[in-house]
Amino acid sequence: MAQSRRVTPNSHKRPRPPLDEEALERIALFYVGRYASTRAKLRTYLVRKVRERGWHDGGEPPVDSLVERISSLGYVDDAAFAASRAASLSRRGYGQRRVDQALHAAGIEEADAAPAKEQARAGAMAAALRFAQRRRLGPYAAIASGPEARRKAFAAMARAGHPVDIIRRVLESAPGEIPECDSC
Repeated sequence: MAQSRRVTPNSHKRPRPPLDEEALERIALFYVGRYASTRAKLRTYLVRKVRERGWHDGGEPPVDSLVERISSLGYVDDAAFAASRAASLSRRGYGQRRVDQALHAAGIEEADAAPAKEQARAGAMAAALRFAQRRRLGPYAAIASGPEARRKAFAAMARAGHPVDIIRRVLESAPGEIPECDSC
């Protein structure tokens, strides 16, 4: 016979005390030590922790000043995060629009994201070819595809963030004829 009572997780633990400045800094340092992060992500994380545990004196927690101090110490670098994320997405075959969306979602400001966006723009054709190779589309297909398969391939490449002119160049290539790529 099954147990009739419910066991809730962590029901045996005491509630944690509200955060103070030292505890908030400790949590922030642990977070940036463990995860690659941006200022916006760190700010969101700290606000969530304060909301969950409360603040010790009822005043306003110094989240923004702590985030700026940690950033000035170099523990959080939005420009480096943007460059890393853009390079990772490009290596996986995603286009510039998808890179822009990822950087926006990470909360990276335009000034920090601009070099990474330019890097994605410069490597657009190489990223499209990597995507086509991974999906066996266009020049990497075993046989020439029909109109329905080309339509689906076009939609997949568009969802991956590639511009229309590059998608057409890649998909119009016959199997085995890889188009020229400046940054490949």
